[in-house]
Amino acid sequence: MSKSGDEHGALMDLGHDTPQVPAKARNTSPIVPRGSIAGRALVAVVAIMTFLASLTTGAVLLISASASEWQSEVASEITIQVKPLTGRDLERDTLAVADAVRGQPGIVEVRPYTKAESAALLEPWLGSGLSLDDLPVPRVIVARVAPGTVLDIARLRGRVTQAAPNASVDDHRAWIERMRAMTGATVLTGIGILALVIVATIISVSFATRGAMAANRPIVEVLHFVGAGDRFIANRFFRHFLRLGLQGGLIGGGAAMLAFGFSESIARWFSGTPVGDQFAALLGTFSLRPSGYLALAAQACLIAGITAWAARRTLFSTLNDID
Repeated sequence: MSKSGDEHGALMDLGHDTPQVPAKARNTSPIVPRGSIAGRALVAVVAIMTFLASLTTGAVLLISASASEWQSEVASEITIQVKPLTGRDLERDTLAVADAVRGQPGIVEVRPYTKAESAALLEPWLGSGLSLDDLPVPRVIVARVAPGTVLDIARLRGRVTQAAPNASVDDHRAWIERMRAMTGATVLTGIGILALVIVATIISVSFATRGAMAANRPIVEVLHFVGAGDRFIANRFFRHFLRLGLQGGLIGGGAAMLAFGFSESIARWFSGTPVGDQFAALLGTFSLRPSGYLALAAQACLIAGITAWAARRTLFSTLNDID
C-alpha cells in the first residue's frame, strides 16, 4: 500500500512542473494539407490563368504603345496633293503651294516630292519599270508640324487653294480616328478576356475550397464546436490559398515575362527581313517597357489575392452551413 501510495504520490506531486511538449509535436498536422493533389492542381490552374492574363495584358500594352507611336507620327505631318490640271503648270503650282505652307505658323519643315519620288510612291500598286509620263500623277508635299501645335486647318486649306485651286490638304484626321477606334476596341477586348480569366479563377478556387473543406470537414467541425471562431479557421484557409495563388502567379507571370523577353530576342534575329519588318511595323519591337513588366507582376499578385479572397468567401458560406 505504501509503495503503491508512494508511486501515486510521485505521479501526482508534479509541483509547478508541467509536461513540456515540443512545438513541432503540437502542430504536426495543419488544418489544410499543404501538399495535397488538389493544392497542386490549383497551383497549375492559377499558373495557366495568370499566364493567359499576362499574355493578354502584354499584347494590349504592345498594341497600345505602337498605336500611340503611329498616331503621333501621323499627326505630326500634313500631306498636300497637287493634281495636274489642264492649262496650269504643275511645277509652278507645287512651288507656290510649298511657299504658302511655309508661311503657316506651326510648320517647321516643308518637303515637296520630285516627279520621280511621286511616281515611286505608286510602285507598290503599279510595279516598277513603268513609264508614268502620260499619266496624271499628282505631286506630293509633306509638311511637318511642330510638336504640341494645333494648326488652323481651315486657314491652311484656304491659303493652299488660293495658291493652287488644284491642291488638296489631308491632315490624316480620319485615319487617326479609325486608329483610335481600333485601339479602343483592342483594349476593351483585352479587358473582357481578363474578366473571363478572373471569373474562371474564382470558380476554380471556389471548387478547390469546397473540396478542401469536404476533406477536412470533421476537423473544421471539431474546431468550430470547441469554440474556434470562424475568423480563426478562415485565416488558416486564407493563408493556404494565398500561398497557392502566389506560387501559381509567380509561375504563370514569370513564364509570360520570359515569353515576351524571348519574343523580343526573336524580333531582333528577324530584323531586316520582310517578315520581321512587317511585324515591327505592326507591333514595334515586341519589347515591353519596364512599366509593362511591373504591370504583369502586379497582375500576378492581384490574381493571387483574388484566389485567397474567393477561398475565404467560400469558406464563410460553408461555415454558415455548419452552423
